[in-house]
Amino acid sequence: MAENPSTKPRETDDVPVPASLRKSLKNRHIQLIALGGAIGTGLFYGSSESIALAGPAILLAYLIGGLAIFMIVRALSEMSVEDPKAGAFSYYATQYWSKRAGFVSGWNYWFNYILVSMVELSVVGTFVNYWFPAIPTWVSAAVFLAAIAAGNLLGVSQFGEFEFWFAIIKIVAVVAMILGGLAVIIFALPTDSGIKASFANWFTVGGGFFPNGLMTHTDSGWTGLLMALVVVMFSFGGTELIGITAGETEDPRRTIPRATNDIIWRILVFYIGALGVIMAVVPWNMIDGKSSPFVQIFDSVGVHAAAGILNFVCLTAVMSVYNSGLYANSRMLYSLAKQGNAPAYLGKLNKHGVPVAGVLTSAVITAIAVVVVFLWPEFAFNYLMSIATIAGIINWTMIMFTEMKFRRIAFAGKSPADSALAGLSGQKALDAIHFKLPAAKVTPWIVLAFLALVVVLMLFSPSYRVAVIAGVIWLAVLLAAYQLTQAKK
Repeated sequence: MAENPSTKPRETDDVPVPASLRKSLKNRHIQLIALGGAIGTGLFYGSSESIALAGPAILLAYLIGGLAIFMIVRALSEMSVEDPKAGAFSYYATQYWSKRAGFVSGWNYWFNYILVSMVELSVVGTFVNYWFPAIPTWVSAAVFLAAIAAGNLLGVSQFGEFEFWFAIIKIVAVVAMILGGLAVIIFALPTDSGIKASFANWFTVGGGFFPNGLMTHTDSGWTGLLMALVVVMFSFGGTELIGITAGETEDPRRTIPRATNDIIWRILVFYIGALGVIMAVVPWNMIDGKSSPFVQIFDSVGVHAAAGILNFVCLTAVMSVYNSGLYANSRMLYSLAKQGNAPAYLGKLNKHGVPVAGVLTSAVITAIAVVVVFLWPEFAFNYLMSIATIAGIINWTMIMFTEMKFRRIAFAGKSPADSALAGLSGQKALDAIHFKLPAAKVTPWIVLAFLALVVVLMLFSPSYRVAVIAGVIWLAVLLAAYQLTQAKK
C-alpha cells in the first residue's frame, strides 16, 4: 500500500520531524525530577500550617500520607514500565478503562496544573520583590512565564536539565538545614527560644507528641492529626510526574522502578527528617507561620541570612513547579489529541520532538489565569484553587481504578500490541509484569479508602468544604463536556 503523503513526516534541513516524542530523558534527569517533585513551597512554607494542626504528630501524618502516595505512584509505574506512553494515566485510562475515563483523567490533570501554575506564578513576584521591591509583581510573572515556556520549546532533554539543577538547589537547601539542625542538637548550641535543642522536645513541649489529642476536638472541629492529613496529602502533588516522563525516558524499565522506589526515602528524609529536626530545635508551638520554619531554625541560632537564602530557594521551587507543570500539560494535551479527546493540532511535534502547540496553548491559558489572580485574587484563591485541591484526589483515585482494570485486561490477554505483555494471558501475563504493585489485590482498595477518608475530613473544615462541592461540580462539567464532544462527531 502506498504511503499517505499527509501522514509522512516532513523533513527540514535534513532533520526529520519525529513521528513520536523523543526518548531523551536520562536516568539522572528522572531521578532528580522525581526527587524535586517531592520538594516545593509546600514544604518550605506550607509546613507551618500542618505543624500548627498536629504538633510533632505531623511526622506520623506525613508517614501515613507518604505510604499512600508511594502506592499510588507504584500503581502508575506498574503501567508505565509495561507500556510507556506520553500522557501516562490519561492514556492508560483510555486504553484500559474507557475513552470517557481518559477524557476526564487527562483534562482534569491538565486543568489542575494550570491552576497550580497560576498560583505559583502569581506569587513569584513576592520573592523577586525581596531584592527588587520596585519591580511590579505582574512583570515578574510575565518574565518567568515567557522564560520557562521558551525553555520547554527547546526539547525534552533541556527540560530535564533545567529540572535537574532546580532539584539540586532544593535538595542542597534541605540537606543543609538538616545537617545544621543536627549540629545545633549534638553540640548543644544556644537558641533564641531558651529551650535546649533536643529530640525530647517532641514529647515534653506544648502538650507532647499528640498536643491536640488523638480523640479530642480542636478548633478545626476534628482531631489535629486527622485534619493534618488533608494538608499533608496536597504536599505530595507532583510526584505522579514520574509517569508522565515514561514516554520520553531512555530506559523506562530500569529508570522508572528505581525513581519510584526512591520516593519513600525521599519522604522520610525531606519531610519527616527535616520537620523532625526543625521541631527539635524550635519547639513546635513557637513555629508561628509568620516566616518559614526553615528560616526560624537558622534565626534561632543567629544565622539571620537564612531568610535571603530561603527566598532564593523558594524562587527556584516556584520556577521548578511551573517548568514541570508546563511540561506535563503539553504532554497531556499531546496524549489527549492522539486519543481523539482534544483538537488534532495539539498532537503535532516540531523537529525537536516537542508538542509546540501544547506548550504554547498551556502557557497562554496559564497567563490568562494569572491575570484573573491579579484582578480578582479572592475569587481565584477561594474558588479556582478549591477545584485544584480536589482535582489531585480525583487524579489519584482514577490511577488506582485504572491499575485494577489494567491487570484485568492483561489477565484476559487483551493487552495492546505494543505493550510488553502482548501475547500473554492469565497468570502468565500477571507474572510477566516487570514492576508489580505490592499486594495488588488489596492495595488499591486500601488506598481508595484512605482517599475517601481525606475527602470526608475535608467536609469538616470550612476552608476545604468548598473544595469538595467544587469537585462534584467539576466532575459534572467534565462528563458533560465529553458528551458534548461526542455529540459533535
